[in-house]
Amino acid sequence: MTSLPRPTTDLSADEARRIALRAQGFLGAPDRRSGVRGVLRHLGAVQLDTISVLARSHELIPYARLGAVGRKAVDRAYWTDTHAFEYWSHAACILPIEEWPHFAFRRRAYRSRPHWNHELPEGAYDQVIKQLRAEGPLTATELGGAKKTSDWWDWSGAKVAVERALMYGEVVCVERRGWKRVYDLAERAVPAELLHDELDDAECLRRLVRLAGQSLGVGTRADIADYHRLKGEQVDAVIADSGLVPVTVEGWSKPAWADPAALATPPRGRHRTTLLSPFDSLVWERARTERIFGFTHRLEAYVPKPKRVYGYFAMPVLAGGRLVGRVDPAREGRTLVARQVTLDGARAVPSVAQALIEAASWVDCTDVRVERVDAPELREPLVRELTRALA
Repeated sequence: MTSLPRPTTDLSADEARRIALRAQGFLGAPDRRSGVRGVLRHLGAVQLDTISVLARSHELIPYARLGAVGRKAVDRAYWTDTHAFEYWSHAACILPIEEWPHFAFRRRAYRSRPHWNHELPEGAYDQVIKQLRAEGPLTATELGGAKKTSDWWDWSGAKVAVERALMYGEVVCVERRGWKRVYDLAERAVPAELLHDELDDAECLRRLVRLAGQSLGVGTRADIADYHRLKGEQVDAVIADSGLVPVTVEGWSKPAWADPAALATPPRGRHRTTLLSPFDSLVWERARTERIFGFTHRLEAYVPKPKRVYGYFAMPVLAGGRLVGRVDPAREGRTLVARQVTLDGARAVPSVAQALIEAASWVDCTDVRVERVDAPELREPLVRELTRALA
């Protein structure tokens, strides 16, 4: 095993936390001029998910950093003029179009994959490509049907074929329409200068490790691998040449690497107060969230209701650079309902109230109703704070 280089910098746990916050766009003045596209480029990946409570996760990500950005403007920023593409990164993610060449290693891996979950009917692949070439961007339904039955995973032959073509890179998802993927040929959707898979695996991996380090600010090997779902050995093979520098972090039991630009200046500025999507890249990895914030976070949407602790879509509340509580939200008409609220003591009440008021305004709600607070004695102070702010 190759010995690790000697760390060049020692960071306190607080310094590492602030570096991570700045790298994720939560510390310092937001870059409003570059807007949603700037957030996407800065993060390198914005995760998609089907759940929509206040809004879909890919809308919540820029909102958390920029404030009340128009929801329609979010989709326009991602998809207009081919600024982004959808592909498998941390999960299904929106990615900056300029990173298309750096996912060539994954497209090649999918092409050599020995087995798939779905059988590809003979001729279906060529038919999908032919139809897209003739008719332009289409959904799976328009290509011949998304599913054979009502079962979620029972895909039609056309759906199997177009998803296979998406993974191979011959087809691109160019937008989401009513949450359906809209597919087009990569040769039309990807700028010509980016289209060809000319980078070898090592070049791709070096770039993605570097991008993960920049987006995290500082992270362990596991943190960096998880960002774009690389294998640990893939990170090991390229990290020495990625431009990241080894550091030690107080309280971290594993070696860490940092973006040298993140170490160049102390992280200072105004902290954002906001609700976070459970799929936000600040908190999407549980072990890292616990290590940096001392905060246990778990999405419970897929947990049976009787076993939920914090609620269906509990959203962490960020304030003052800390995670100070959780809110499980819902909407009833023009009322934002906080079905369950968890507060990290009385000091968190004003921040949670502020986050709720701003979120309500963003989704055109004029009132906020609190149902349950885990610490019953904090319910009345929270309601009082909300009432004062809404008056």
